[in-house]
Amino acid sequence: FVFYNFIHMVILQTAERSTHLDSSENVIYQRHLVAYKQASKLIHGTVLEIGSGEGYGMRELVPNAEKYIGIDKYNTNIPSDLQQSDITFLKAEVPPLSEIEDVSVDCVVTFQVIEHIYDDILFLQEIHRVLKPGGKLILTTPNSIMSLTRNPWHIREYSPDEMTTIIKKFFNNCELYGVFGNNKVMKYYNKNKDAVRKITRFDILNMQYWLPRWMLQIPYDILNRFNRHNLHDKEKEIVDAITYKDYDIKPSANNCLDHFCVATKY
Repeated sequence: FVFYNFIHMVILQTAERSTHLDSSENVIYQRHLVAYKQASKLIHGTVLEIGSGEGYGMRELVPNAEKYIGIDKYNTNIPSDLQQSDITFLKAEVPPLSEIEDVSVDCVVTFQVIEHIYDDILFLQEIHRVLKPGGKLILTTPNSIMSLTRNPWHIREYSPDEMTTIIKKFFNNCELYGVFGNNKVMKYYNKNKDAVRKITRFDILNMQYWLPRWMLQIPYDILNRFNRHNLHDKEKEIVDAITYKDYDIKPSANNCLDHFCVATKY
């Protein structure tokens, strides 16, 4: 138990936290970066980011925010060149958003978080509570239709219809977009898909779908990292060449990689 927690804290806390420091993660990093660049055009006033992760999104959000508040279950490093800005970081697990007052923020940005939340209804309810009237929620999460295998770090994933349904429980005004990749991105996606199939073909009993999540998390993370590094070695030219400009955010469809949801509180 102690060893498991040590591994989890030292290594696996970053299993779902992409970074530009590992070149094998460039494809997923750029996919997340394009969402931040789009969000930076939509935000204003006091911005709350739920799941600030490695902190690279701050560089996109902080310049367009009067005040930035970041929340994450792990520490987030504030980039040195932003430390003079109005930035508050709260280390906390959510929901609830206990340290955030009612109707106190103009925008909530939460990328690749809701799929990790047990009570997604409470999560959205709390976001609605802290937003001012006219405030915006900007949210991304993987499209379940395009997932290559079960991710045991995720409580659930959403199809486009499921995403719209749950957001509309709290926000009447909801615009659902998707993050799409160009031919270069989709070439990588298909090579990744083939590589994952080569690994999962050994799962003849379909254990990935019925074993408890906690039993699969460490093996998944090890294999996932191995697969990304292996793909980088074999497809270095593709992996290194992809930038956020190879992604596009446009109206949702079943083949989007991530949902990009913009919802307004009225």
